[in-house]
Amino acid sequence: MKTLKQQLQEDLTAAIKARDELRSSTIRLTLSAVTSEEVAGKTKRELSDDEVLKVIAREAKKRREAATAFDAAGRVESAALERAEGELLDAYLPKQLGDEELAAIVAAAVAESGASGPQAMGAVMKLVQPKVAGLAEGGRVAAAVKAALLK
Repeated sequence: MKTLKQQLQEDLTAAIKARDELRSSTIRLTLSAVTSEEVAGKTKRELSDDEVLKVIAREAKKRREAATAFDAAGRVESAALERAEGELLDAYLPKQLGDEELAAIVAAAVAESGASGPQAMGAVMKLVQPKVAGLAEGGRVAAAVKAALLK
């Protein structure tokens, strides 16, 4: 079975052959982020698919943040380009949890921990994070936990 990194490399080759500039540049930047992650630290290592997914998620988040910043600065074309790159990367990520699904997981964690009040946020986050890793962005999770604790 192919690793996610191999899939990215194959998709890059296909994009280059198809002369798809957006796709090829986005995948190329993502692969370079993966490579730099592999050589970070004392020894070079091969990243697992989960680690590659984290790199892709981080790159997609950068694109969303950049698009927001470009929108705020009135640079519509740049914002649209960043959004398109983000959507392209989202195709490699697992489907994100819907708001209702996330709220249900958070509610179960709050009940399990017996937490109440905002000071218990850390305890609830520890229970929720493993269940939603890669399926929901940290900011969304934190907001959902905060909302559940303030009820």
